[in-house]
Amino acid sequence: MTISVRGVVARGKGEPVELTTVLVPEPGPGEALVAVQACGVCHTDLHYREGGIGADFPYLLGHEAAGVVEAVGPDVTDVRPGDFVILNWRAVCGQCRACRRGRPWYCFATHNATQKMTLADGTTLSAALGIGAFADLTLVASGQCTPVNPAIKPEVAGLLGCGIMAGLGAALNTAGVSRGDTVAVIGCGGVGDAAILGASLAGARTIIGVDIDDRKLEWARQFGATHVVNSREADPVAEIQALTGGNGADVVIEAVGRPDTYRQAFYARDLAGTLVQVGVPTPDMRIELPLLDLFGRGGALKSSWYGDCLPERDFPMLTGLYLQGRLPLEKFVSETITLDGIEESFAKMQHGEVLRSVVKF
Repeated sequence: MTISVRGVVARGKGEPVELTTVLVPEPGPGEALVAVQACGVCHTDLHYREGGIGADFPYLLGHEAAGVVEAVGPDVTDVRPGDFVILNWRAVCGQCRACRRGRPWYCFATHNATQKMTLADGTTLSAALGIGAFADLTLVASGQCTPVNPAIKPEVAGLLGCGIMAGLGAALNTAGVSRGDTVAVIGCGGVGDAAILGASLAGARTIIGVDIDDRKLEWARQFGATHVVNSREADPVAEIQALTGGNGADVVIEAVGRPDTYRQAFYARDLAGTLVQVGVPTPDMRIELPLLDLFGRGGALKSSWYGDCLPERDFPMLTGLYLQGRLPLEKFVSETITLDGIEESFAKMQHGEVLRSVVKF
């Protein structure tokens, strides 16, 4: 049986999104049908609308979500109807080389549900990141459902499905920030502020937020930044060095995804310091650095994809911290909106007016 629901669709590159009817089939083998309760408006959704990720229009947008499993397909044993779950777009396969070596957070053989959701006229929809959660119901691979404590609010839990996990994981998993470290984060949007929060949780003694927007720098302080630098007004490399005894930071997290900010992060490190790039670049971007500087400065240059997270390990742990009052995820929610407010939320995002708009169903 096919179910008709509301869904937000990007029909073509750069076109305003449309709230329309989406047809969702019953789950097949290895699949789960999820009633979405909340879904964050992530910058990745805007990338999809703008054609920055692919050209497989029309897209069913939305991926940073939480909800309740309505039904499961044959042979599904990892989740069951009634489970409250966070959706993840990186369901590990268990079979690839990374999984077999005990490093599932590097799995690239992501299992998603077969693209079966359609428009009313039968046009197949491409689900954003294999999820498509700007809809009342969505069909996903069962491995994309991570059960967590249902005591957590859906609008908060869903944030862990993408951007906030990316920032927290960049600090906690990829960089391995530890007690007493000095950390700088370049770019203080949702992902960057999550990295600041992660560094604070890990016990960093100095945390420097860098941005060109004073409003975002104030947000950074609320998440644990001990110092802030407006890089329109001062050289961020010199400022970071000055705030770390002239040495540079032990860890610099680049949360913008641009060559100029990557270069700043590279030179703002201490000798043998770690640079973690979590900001997403566009395919045309290039970086050029003197090879002698790469050799002479040492350290580690890393990228962080989804915060190197393992959903079944990290989501329950982080929701537990939230319920204990130790992880203020609610601070990331700037506003809650309805499904017909997504286009307006994209405009607010582009103007830096919100950390996260969250659709509540």
